[in-house]
Amino acid sequence: MTQSRALACFACDPAGSRGRRHPEPEAPTRSAFQRDRDRVIHSTAFRRLVYKTQVFLNHEGDLFRTRLTHSLEVAQLGRSIARSLQLNEDLVEAIALAHDLGHTPFGHAGQDALDASIRNCHSDSRPADADGWGFEHNLQSLRVVDELEERYPAFDGLNLCFETREGILKHCSRTNAQRLESQEPDGVASRFLRGSSPSLEAQLCNLADEIAYNAHDVDDGVRSGLLTMEQLEEVELFDHYRREALTAHPMLAGRRLLFESIRLMLSDQVYDVIATTRARIADAGVDGPDAVRASPPLVAFSEDMRERSRTLKTFLFRNLYRHPQVMETTNRARRVVADLFDRYLSAPEELPEAHGRRQHLPRAVADYIAGMTDRFAIREHERLFGAVLFP
Repeated sequence: MTQSRALACFACDPAGSRGRRHPEPEAPTRSAFQRDRDRVIHSTAFRRLVYKTQVFLNHEGDLFRTRLTHSLEVAQLGRSIARSLQLNEDLVEAIALAHDLGHTPFGHAGQDALDASIRNCHSDSRPADADGWGFEHNLQSLRVVDELEERYPAFDGLNLCFETREGILKHCSRTNAQRLESQEPDGVASRFLRGSSPSLEAQLCNLADEIAYNAHDVDDGVRSGLLTMEQLEEVELFDHYRREALTAHPMLAGRRLLFESIRLMLSDQVYDVIATTRARIADAGVDGPDAVRASPPLVAFSEDMRERSRTLKTFLFRNLYRHPQVMETTNRARRVVADLFDRYLSAPEELPEAHGRRQHLPRAVADYIAGMTDRFAIREHERLFGAVLFP
């Protein structure tokens, strides 16, 4: 079964999928990629995203984005662009909904703290990170769908299709790619060693992720009071659409002006990606998914939009992500993750039994912490240390 709209020759057709690691009979009413999407939505890791930080902690306000709402926005943008390009919308949606399943509590602060902890822990003067992986949230997302979810009797993980797993692994260090390749030859990590590209659907999700978080971080930044409309007037990309909104609606102000500016910015970025990608596909002359993988990346902004988007990203990094109030929260979040890691490593009896008896304890601890929501990690830290870091 395929999607109702015709697919372009360079799109991923589920009938031509490289399949699942554990063979299964096809579903009678759903394509392979629709089935992947449904498995992601029903997973435990997906539900946890509702209480995982995007920029602002869950308890800081009910209307800030979480990892769940971010993933939904990426999926919506991805499907809109995929439809215009005649790509596989179901595959795009499956990748978008799954791409952050391995993210730690507290966003990138939690990821950095967990990576530092697992790399720095020692036992008997020997690095305890004997498996050598460190912590990468994209790799962790793949671990979630390949190993950590426990839903099916015949296999660990969700047993997703190659194409979905390929899209989930957006980034991977060369060292970890070599390890993955040794376990799964010519698998999802091979492109990081060969310098080849993933499917167009995977490329699209990567860019939709960037478009989504730039836009909603502007919205959340203003809502939080850490950014002002006056500051944003200094950003050419945003101010262009703010002035366009005021030209059409001279009396517009406040949140309606913010929303309209963001809406116009999002729409123009979507149209830019569609037009640029169509032109690059035509120039490359690709006639199938294999030709896409042998070509340089094809889903892209125009050079002008790329530069303006980069300027907005730099502005957000300096004025929002490195704002003293955000950094203060970030530092407390790092402490929570680091403290929990150290305690579980020294007292594995504090772990759930299934984690505590695993052969490689540091990786078991990392998996357990990565699966926590913000509020569970905070409660666990208070239980184990008695310190209230997030009153």
